[in-house]
Amino acid sequence: MKKIFVLILLLINFTAAATSEHQIGSPQQSLEQALLAEKGKVVYIDFWASWCGPCVKSFPWMNKIQQQYKEQGFTVISINLDTDKTKASQFLQDNTPSFAVIYDGKGTIAKHFSIKGMPTSMLINRDGEIKYRHSGFYTGKINEYEDEIKQLLNSSSMTLSKNFPNKKSRGKYDSE
Repeated sequence: MKKIFVLILLLINFTAAATSEHQIGSPQQSLEQALLAEKGKVVYIDFWASWCGPCVKSFPWMNKIQQQYKEQGFTVISINLDTDKTKASQFLQDNTPSFAVIYDGKGTIAKHFSIKGMPTSMLINRDGEIKYRHSGFYTGKINEYEDEIKQLLNSSSMTLSKNFPNKKSRGKYDSE
């Protein structure tokens, strides 16, 4: 219960800081709304950019897993970090997503989560805790990624809380 309270406080602090710097409709608010809409689900958050080669490879897979696992309580939310939104738009025309895309050209969300490379993904359990974190996308690891998703989908939530991931909860890191 204490952990849940800490998560809520961190989110409130992050949202308050974001709101003071950005107008309504900021990337942080978009992420908050997207996570609220998916509360109680397993969420795969992916940070990407148009110039990122592995990001191109990850999009078809993310479309596949979005469709394959959505009925079990799974969703993908992607966060684009291009500083030029037209490049992101062109990428999305060529790689049509079946999942939510949030544009974060200033990288505020990425900074909050200490994102160092593209793509970086975080897999969040139904309680809002980051359980896995991967830097890069490797087609040879797709089975591992999917096993992690299945593990979280098959885990029963202790609280089915409506909390959000936080910077201090880093999950399992990929070493690559």
